[in-house]
Amino acid sequence: MSRYEKKFVKGNEAVAMAAIEAGVECYFGYPITPQSDIPEYLSRELPKRGGTFIQAESEIGAINMVLGASAAGMRAMTSSSGPGISLKQEGISYMSGSELPCVIVDVMRQGPGLGGIDASQADYHQATKGGGHGGYRIIVLAPNSVQEMYDLTMLAFDLSDQYRIPAMVLADSVLGQMKESIVPNQRPVAELPIKDWAVRGTGGAVQNVVKSLYLGDGEMEKFHWKMHARYQELADRDSRWEEYQTADAELIVTAFGCTSRIARTAVDMARSEGFKVGLMRPVTLFPFPKKAYRELSAKCKRWLTIELSTGQMVDDVRLSVFRDADVDFYGRPPGAGSLPTPEELFARIKNNFKDLMI
Repeated sequence: MSRYEKKFVKGNEAVAMAAIEAGVECYFGYPITPQSDIPEYLSRELPKRGGTFIQAESEIGAINMVLGASAAGMRAMTSSSGPGISLKQEGISYMSGSELPCVIVDVMRQGPGLGGIDASQADYHQATKGGGHGGYRIIVLAPNSVQEMYDLTMLAFDLSDQYRIPAMVLADSVLGQMKESIVPNQRPVAELPIKDWAVRGTGGAVQNVVKSLYLGDGEMEKFHWKMHARYQELADRDSRWEEYQTADAELIVTAFGCTSRIARTAVDMARSEGFKVGLMRPVTLFPFPKKAYRELSAKCKRWLTIELSTGQMVDDVRLSVFRDADVDFYGRPPGAGSLPTPEELFARIKNNFKDLMI
């Protein structure tokens, strides 16, 4: 069977398959549920293709191995869940300060602390606001299907290399563990910059230095503005989102990850009852698709943000839409016991139309 024929796989397995197809050369990680299928798959398959798999002694060790491999010009990745991502933050900050690409996969669990493995989206702030010290940002992609776990992992490698910014695939445990049919795609040829900055040693070539330390007069300020301009370029060229039934909507529901799938069903239920409701799903959480939200809010003033948390993305929604837009919020924090049902979200949607039904 061709490797590009339809396959029935877990979301975590789709990530690992995509990484291999994208040409990952090194994986360094440490096991933690609910993402352990990723290192399990790569430990078996990556060495067969000449790649390196190392189970590090800790999450801290893993991210610093990623840093070293990336500095040498190799495609490197790691994966973890909330507690492990927290431990990796210093290394991610160093990589951001050194303009080093890599892919980081966070399959979110409940928290804070050790938490549990049920569905949560409470790592949103950590992922999109930098997470560590120094005022940096990373690319954050949010899949809502097993197919997108595959597709966005491949995209993460290319975007990270293109902009020299670490990229994160941010998924919840539902997507990591669920199985769906996917069609693995041969990676399209991307026009990526040559890594002429990579450390090559002193074998006759120019000796490059990768660093995050700038001590010269005005150097650090210049570096920060350089990165700020790069984030703006990323936002202008590579913000991604999906709209559904928004053309005539009187209420826009917005959600990401697995929640957006439940919300879409609720939107369909609302439409069948005559309520003009649409769905706006951000695919890039950083850069957040602010322009798209703003343009949509020019014609629709009612918004409902739905999250598996007490509210984090809602802040970005409120900052993105026009000031006269009304943004309501409905959250199910970790530990609530189950995912919200479409009927539950439909009831909340109807509540937003109460004043129109008087």
